[in-house]
Amino acid sequence: MTVRPEPNLTCEGECRVLQTEPFARTHMLIRRPVAEVFEAFIDPAITSKFWFSRGDGRLEEGKSSTWYWDMYGVSAAVDVKAIEENRRILIEWPNPVEWTFAPRGADATLVTITESGFDGTDDEKVARAIDSMGGFTMVLAGCKAFLEHGIQLHLVADHNPDDHVS
Repeated sequence: MTVRPEPNLTCEGECRVLQTEPFARTHMLIRRPVAEVFEAFIDPAITSKFWFSRGDGRLEEGKSSTWYWDMYGVSAAVDVKAIEENRRILIEWPNPVEWTFAPRGADATLVTITESGFDGTDDEKVARAIDSMGGFTMVLAGCKAFLEHGIQLHLVADHNPDDHVS
């Protein structure tokens, strides 16, 4: 929607205003049973094969965990808000991130990841949502390769090799 600037707005000519808050959403069909795909995101021993370097414990509702990307020298505190076995995971890190797991027959699962609550200016929120969507798309591609074929693609590590600290 295009509006004319009000006196307190600082823009040249016409301003564009967000109609809804930006969010990131991506999804991927993984040809493995839902219980196996769900477990891959709950157990850091599995998740570390396609996303982060290590985690300090399984995700459990009401508890916190820390995920580490050792190659970049960063970590993230994760607060687990909800777990519905084989259906849904909801965390905050600090934004809310939700995974949903929908069986597609006995041997496939559609995983959807949605992140919301981005802060900043409208342009910054949109940029963060786009970046998040790209990141979670890589995570799902890595998960698919690992669970379906046993291949570790190292997508996250190879995304920014010049930023490695070790």
